[in-house]
Amino acid sequence: MLSDSDRVRIERAIRSAEAGTTGEIYCVVGQESSDYREVPIAWGAIAALLGPALLLAAGIHVTAPDDLGAGWTAAQMSSAAEASARAALSGAILLQGALFVVVAILVAIPPVRRFMTPRGLKRERVRRRAQEQFLAKNLQATRERTGVLIYVSAQEHMAELIADEGIAAKVEDKVWDEAMQRLMAGFKAGRPADGFEEAIGLCGAILAEHFPPRADNPNELSDSVVVLD
Repeated sequence: MLSDSDRVRIERAIRSAEAGTTGEIYCVVGQESSDYREVPIAWGAIAALLGPALLLAAGIHVTAPDDLGAGWTAAQMSSAAEASARAALSGAILLQGALFVVVAILVAIPPVRRFMTPRGLKRERVRRRAQEQFLAKNLQATRERTGVLIYVSAQEHMAELIADEGIAAKVEDKVWDEAMQRLMAGFKAGRPADGFEEAIGLCGAILAEHFPPRADNPNELSDSVVVLD
C-alpha cells in the first residue's frame, strides 16, 4: 500500500507538523478493518427467506390433480392433498437451502463481499478498529493528552481521526473533515503519500493554533507510519 519513499515522505510531514505544536500525530494504515464474515450469511439468509415468496409472486403455485374429486373417496382426497402439501413444503425447503448455500458462497468472494457490505457497517468497523489502534499504540499516554490518530482502512476507502481528550475539549470533530477528505482523495487517486502530506499539514495547523510549541516539547510518539497486515 505504501512504498518506502511514501513512508519517508509521511514521516517527514509528521516531523514538520509536530515542530509547530505540542500535539502528537500518529498514522496507521490497515488493509481491511474486518473480515465481515457475517455478511455472506446474512445475504444467504435473505435469499433463502425471499426465494419462495418471489416464486409465488411470479405465479408459480402448487396444483392438485385434475381428476381430484372424480370418484375419489374422502380418504383418497385427503391423502392426495397431504402428498401435494408435503411435496410443496419439501421443494420450498430444498430451494431455501440451495439459495442460502449458493448466495453465501458467492457473497463470500472478497470483491463481492466488499460490494455487498453496507456502508454503515463498514464505517462502524473502521471506527472500532481505529479506537483499538488508538489504545494499542498508547496515544492516550501523552503528557497533555494531545495525541491524534489518523487511521486509514484501504479496502473500505475510509479514514478515521481520533483526537485525545485534551484536543477534543478545544477542537470540534467537524474541524478535521477537510483533512480526512484530502487524505482519502490521495488514496483514491493512487497517491497515498500526497494525501497524507496534505492531511497531516492541515492537522498540524489546527494543532498549532490550539497547542503551540513550548521550549519543553518532547517527541512522545514515533513519527513512522504503521502499516498493518
